[in-house]
Amino acid sequence: MGAQTRFVQCPEGELQKRKEIVHTVSLHEIDVINSRQQGFLALFAGDTGEIKSEVRDQIDAKVAEWREEGRATIVPGVLFIDEVHMLDIECFSFLNRALESDMAPVLVIATNRGISKIRGTEYKSPHGIPLDLLDRLMIVSTVSYTFDETKKILSVRCEEEDVEMSEDALELLTRIGMETSLRYAIHMIMAASLVAEKRKSGEVEIEDIKRVYTLFVDVKRSTQFLMELSKEFMFNELDAENDDDDDDDSVSDESDEEENENSTASPSKEAMEEG
Repeated sequence: MGAQTRFVQCPEGELQKRKEIVHTVSLHEIDVINSRQQGFLALFAGDTGEIKSEVRDQIDAKVAEWREEGRATIVPGVLFIDEVHMLDIECFSFLNRALESDMAPVLVIATNRGISKIRGTEYKSPHGIPLDLLDRLMIVSTVSYTFDETKKILSVRCEEEDVEMSEDALELLTRIGMETSLRYAIHMIMAASLVAEKRKSGEVEIEDIKRVYTLFVDVKRSTQFLMELSKEFMFNELDAENDDDDDDDSVSDESDEEENENSTASPSKEAMEEG
């Protein structure tokens, strides 16, 4: 060691480290933690109970403060509602109000209705959704599946259900799916597999598809069957409606005949004056 060597005092105490930890929590979890005395353990209790609106407002204000300080970021979630036409007018009003919030999730809704009535009202609108909410949505149009797409879906379904199917049988099943419905064709896969298993075959053939097609009818054939044999079923509403229409026609015919008889039986005023 030379003359220019300097001794530095060694630091004492524990070595401290600063580490940034990111916690991903939902606003509901923060509400539950602050609304119960158990704190964080309230999340594992199961029954969170009702959370007061004052607690929610305080949490929203605190989260907004964290956002301004850069300590927190809001990641919007996704709310998916299927069969949205089943909601009533009060639910639509709540969604309209909730979407105006800065922390509102991305709303995705799905429906297969056309012009239908809004539940809870007497008004009709496209898809059964109020026009003020419908105006705030981006509508995604859909198209029917093509033959190749339907065939690919059925092929993937066969792989998922471990069903071996010949190419000709798959072609026939695809044509059936295009003429009837995709769900009906999917349900036929397992039934055809059982028919093939019964005849001790490891692969579904055309005859198996035909056998299942004759045993289980689709919606169109079932509707046609009911229309042709409607009188053979009990409590048939179609016949009752037809009978009511016939009764109305007979009543109207009888009233017309009575009016004609009255007009012929009663002399006119001019004839009485002449007499």
